[in-house]
Amino acid sequence: MAFPKQIKKTLKLVPDKILSERRQQLAEYINKDGTYLPKSVLHADLDRGMLDFVKNDLKIVTEGKVIPMVDIIITTQNWAQYTETWKFNDVDYNPTPPFITVVRQPEVKYGTNPSLQYTIPNRKQFYYAIVPNWNGNQKGADVYTIPQPVPVDINYSVKIVCNRMRELNQFNKIILQKFSSRQAYTFVKGQYVPIVSTNISDESVMDIDKRKYYIQNYDFTMLGYLIDEEEFEVKPAISRVLQVIELDTSSRKVRPERKVENSKTFEYRLNFTNGDNFINKIIDYTVNMFLSKKTNVLTYDVYINGDFYGSNIESIQINTNDELYIEIVKQDQSLDSVLEFTNTLI
Repeated sequence: MAFPKQIKKTLKLVPDKILSERRQQLAEYINKDGTYLPKSVLHADLDRGMLDFVKNDLKIVTEGKVIPMVDIIITTQNWAQYTETWKFNDVDYNPTPPFITVVRQPEVKYGTNPSLQYTIPNRKQFYYAIVPNWNGNQKGADVYTIPQPVPVDINYSVKIVCNRMRELNQFNKIILQKFSSRQAYTFVKGQYVPIVSTNISDESVMDIDKRKYYIQNYDFTMLGYLIDEEEFEVKPAISRVLQVIELDTSSRKVRPERKVENSKTFEYRLNFTNGDNFINKIIDYTVNMFLSKKTNVLTYDVYINGDFYGSNIESIQINTNDELYIEIVKQDQSLDSVLEFTNTLI
């Protein structure tokens, strides 16, 4: 007899959080990393990601037991060193199969990740986020910038050592299923990193005079990238001060209407004094801005309302009350710089 639809087959032992407790839980999820910037991803982090991928995604269970894995990157230099400390040794301190190891090639080459293959020279900083801040008296914002990550290709060899063909078949099935689309992904500090299967080879010992055991070698290439938090930059963007002013409203003066001398076209000048490389303006009109002249300016980047608009562009379309942010690179840091635009009202 089937269960009626009104009966719940499972019951939650811990009730879901609601109202203020739920909001506090969401805030903890957001602040878990403790920073607005991504975390560093270096060689050791990529190695840890490969070990976790083999341990969790390529796990083999045979006869109710999980085949052990050496939870450390093995090289030809330290192979003999770790055979004495493994937990799956016999009385003679020799490793007893089956077990799985991960070997990394020492050389790390420049990467072939297609998303990072075409780079911009000189490690230029790129806009990442604008974060508001408040110190109790002054409200402002910080601009977070990071350089483009450096792509790297790291070659790994996953080896399985066993005495029976059963373990080989099971491990081969798991790898072929996992890499049926040629690549899989591992999770490294909040980043998904692709892993590509490149080759399968056999290194089994077939000598009649020696103990027979199977060794299959699976070659993988991790298309990773390096992110170094030492290269991140945080710069002040906007600062606002709250001021309270008492006014006498008994006699009001007629405020003159603000007009532009030319109803269609007028000149707009942005001055960058010595030591200033950026400027922030609120535009009062809907205009088309055309660059007419630049002085002591090598390159410049344009942001509208916090969004990147373009670099070294000669025309800008902007609306009323939009926030215009321009950051320049000066030819001579000791001199003032000027950007002149010809504005046409729309």
